[in-house]
Amino acid sequence: MPTALTAPAAGAVPPDASPDVTGSDAALRRYLHGLPGVDAVGLEARAATLGTRSIKTSAKAYALDLAISMIDLTTLEGADTPGKVRSLCAKGANPDPTDRTTPRVAAICVYPDMVPVAREALAGTGIAVASVATAFPAGRAGLEVKLADTREAVAAGADEIDMVIDRGAFLAGRYLQVYEEIRAVREACARPDGSAAHLKVIFENGELATYDNIRRASWLAMLAGAHFIKTSTGKVAVNATLPNTLLMLEAVRDFRAATGRQVGVKPAGGIRTTKDALKYLVVVNETAGEDWLTPEWFRFGASSLLNDLLMQRQKLRTGSYSGPDYVTVD
Repeated sequence: MPTALTAPAAGAVPPDASPDVTGSDAALRRYLHGLPGVDAVGLEARAATLGTRSIKTSAKAYALDLAISMIDLTTLEGADTPGKVRSLCAKGANPDPTDRTTPRVAAICVYPDMVPVAREALAGTGIAVASVATAFPAGRAGLEVKLADTREAVAAGADEIDMVIDRGAFLAGRYLQVYEEIRAVREACARPDGSAAHLKVIFENGELATYDNIRRASWLAMLAGAHFIKTSTGKVAVNATLPNTLLMLEAVRDFRAATGRQVGVKPAGGIRTTKDALKYLVVVNETAGEDWLTPEWFRFGASSLLNDLLMQRQKLRTGSYSGPDYVTVD
């Protein structure tokens, strides 16, 4: 029998956060609305303060390599071709042909039909193949369509699935529907050998509109068994921001304190420069802690960020700024 959730006291970490417990839609709603409200002014002020922190030259080389190793190098366009995907895979495996010490990216993220191409191109590299699914980016499809989308990607060899939640259902307060959909997609990530693709759950924060909604979505996804929570699809006007990523990092930190289970965070969309990436690393370190400063627990969803990181890395190594003509064009 499912266990009824107990709403947490204001300002407290929820005491009962097992990912296997849920009651009725009303009980889940009471639980999520019992989460402490977000102090928007305080959140944005803290994010702004952390964004001014500088990384000294002695640590910058390490930070640049860490950021590269955390990238989900992404192409999600209607004009994607096998050739474009193979080129992206080659770049992810060998980002700077002039310097073989450059780390590889964490994953290549593509549409489900391109998973076999990426899988073949990345064989032996150790780079994961990530695939969006569940009628990305809008998520406007029936559950069976979403599950078929997921199973197709997993069967083709995807190591990771990036799903989108039904924002309409969430905003209408149908939290149990969203919870059950995430659970169903996680089950669809299973493989015949007993292993499973990791599940990243995308909120589309720009459409959730409020920080309180982002906090509720974070806890809802983690309760449902997400391996990662992700800010956005990169397809709307407002994508990843320092404040909403900081809020999600607070959520995963508190969730681990309550349950013992660690969940990753992936900001995606709009992170294009080294300066921005380093700000995010500072926020990770200062909010969740060093345990999240690995590709296993923190990722950047990006397409253009890698080039700027490579140019900054070359500058650090050679003393001169090479410019965009010295890196490959995606």
